[in-house]
Amino acid sequence: MPADERGESFYNPMLPQVVQDLKQRGIATESEGATVVFTEGHENPLIIEKTGGGYLYGTTDLAALQYRTQQLHADRIIYVVGAPQSQHFAQVFATGKRAGWAQNVVLEHASFGSILGEDGKMFKARSGESVKLAELLNEAQERAQKLVDEKSPELPEQQRRDIARAIGVGALKYADLSKDRTGDYVFSFDKMLSLDGNTAPYLQYAYARIRSIFRKSGATDLSGATLNLQSPFELSLAKHITRLADVIDLVARELKPHHLCTYLYDLATKFSGFYENCPVLQSDEPTRSSRLLLSDLTARTMALGLDLLGIEHPEQI
Repeated sequence: MPADERGESFYNPMLPQVVQDLKQRGIATESEGATVVFTEGHENPLIIEKTGGGYLYGTTDLAALQYRTQQLHADRIIYVVGAPQSQHFAQVFATGKRAGWAQNVVLEHASFGSILGEDGKMFKARSGESVKLAELLNEAQERAQKLVDEKSPELPEQQRRDIARAIGVGALKYADLSKDRTGDYVFSFDKMLSLDGNTAPYLQYAYARIRSIFRKSGATDLSGATLNLQSPFELSLAKHITRLADVIDLVARELKPHHLCTYLYDLATKFSGFYENCPVLQSDEPTRSSRLLLSDLTARTMALGLDLLGIEHPEQI
């Protein structure tokens, strides 16, 4: 567990003091026996202590906000919670700022939409219950295992299992991250595990394809190689590689990882166009070394992007 990670129960001893502080500052008031905070623009108040005692999520969120800003000295706090909680966090943020706990602190609610089934309704198990993540991960790996066994039966069994885990887990992560987080999306194993289109397996396969070029080339040292970009396919790929930093900045500002996913998908597509139109291993020097270097830069950029998304990238698939 990270040093600064805290469970909800960690804040329980702080809750009475939070309520008392807000009362003393004139921010919290009594209303129908409960202690509440009225915030501008919201008809219903934020309840921080129920009638007869007892605290709510708002109280815990305020205690956590106070702790993170006063003790951990956070200057940016991001809450990744579903869109239906937008009003709740707007009230928590407003209360924290009025109390002086969030001066010069950026508070952001990175809301996200819902996952839908292929029938367009909320994604649930056939029994009507919410689907457990562990079950989805297991099924994704089982489906990926069939794909790997069919595609690369010559690989050792343990390696195929490792690849299947990387593909299955990566497919689930990417399916979520590749969509604009504010919208809903339809869950489909077939789509997320496809080797075509904007999916994790497509990107993983593109990375593995580049690594196979180097296994065939025997090249181990490109330190003396220089880029000599002549083909429009080479130029387009190289220019796209240089955009990575800007895309990462965009993701950090908007808190939308799908921008990075789109960038990586475009990177893989541009590499495919380059590879199909610009012979690499068959070219004469110095073109061969230049194209190998461009391929290496593409692979490293792809690996970095997938690492930032928390998705593995096997050397072989």
